[in-house]
Amino acid sequence: MRMPNRSDEPRINDRIRKSPVRLIEADGSQAGIVPLEEAKRKAKDIGLDLVEVGATSDPPVVKILDWGKARYEKQKKERESKRKATTIEVKEVKYRPTIDSHDFDIKTQRAIRFLGKGNKVKITVFFRYRQLRRPELGRDILDKVTEHTKEHAIVEHRSRMEGRQMVMILAPIGSAK
Repeated sequence: MRMPNRSDEPRINDRIRKSPVRLIEADGSQAGIVPLEEAKRKAKDIGLDLVEVGATSDPPVVKILDWGKARYEKQKKERESKRKATTIEVKEVKYRPTIDSHDFDIKTQRAIRFLGKGNKVKITVFFRYRQLRRPELGRDILDKVTEHTKEHAIVEHRSRMEGRQMVMILAPIGSAK
């Protein structure tokens, strides 16, 4: 059964069409420019595959290797790199300019908990109606949050008024390094 050629995989064995080719042996040494049939024969004698590694060059570059093993190693490296990649979430904590001290403490503790888990925290102060005339209340809230979280976070970004809200982004201290 013949499998369709995937565009992201190189041509292998009988799918290689262009002759002559620049051959790289299984040990990495260059055998020079040889006819395609001779390269296929050498690969078959060793019991390995002929893989086109440089299709755009003239003549095409082919290498003798165990394609199944090479593909497995490549997939293994991709899985490993995905596992090592870390995603940083941005959690949001919302305040109001007229927040009570107890509510403020609870929300600030939540922000510190998020920072402890390694997440960035977006602090948002929402204004409504006449509160929009007193932006200093929002600045006071942001200053107070900064003061309470100074051991756990650094201020990454602090904005002025954006519509009806003021925003500040805190990053955990460990991520600043």
